[in-house]
Amino acid sequence: MSTEDAATEPALDLFAPRTPVDDRWFDDDAGPVVRLFSMTGGRARPADDGLFDLISLVTAVSGAEQAVADHPLAPEHHAILELCRDEPLSVAELGSYTDLPVSVVRVLLGDLNDAELVTVTRPVQLALLPDERLLRDVINGLRAL
Repeated sequence: MSTEDAATEPALDLFAPRTPVDDRWFDDDAGPVVRLFSMTGGRARPADDGLFDLISLVTAVSGAEQAVADHPLAPEHHAILELCRDEPLSVAELGSYTDLPVSVVRVLLGDLNDAELVTVTRPVQLALLPDERLLRDVINGLRAL
């Protein structure tokens, strides 16, 4: 852009009120845009915040398709249930497959967990695993008997 073109272009006033013409879409291929907080009802965290680690495995319960009729679910809930129907998937995988941020997936999983439509298998914490040295000492002690 040359300096002459910049001089003839009107200045943009950021504080001027917007008109409906200003708010229309310039790219029809973009499709409808839904804000993330509208998918979660304004919630930023699930009710049980510590339940959904990135590597927690989520599985749809058997018969979840019939139970869905009893609960009002968004299309994103249905997509998560469909993905988890055949095999357990981690929370991170669900975020990737649904193209949603993990924080949103956690809130949606919290809804599905409250409705008892999914089961969650949490990873074993490292502090709860036995020490390898202790196990070797036990094995060596048993061999000595």
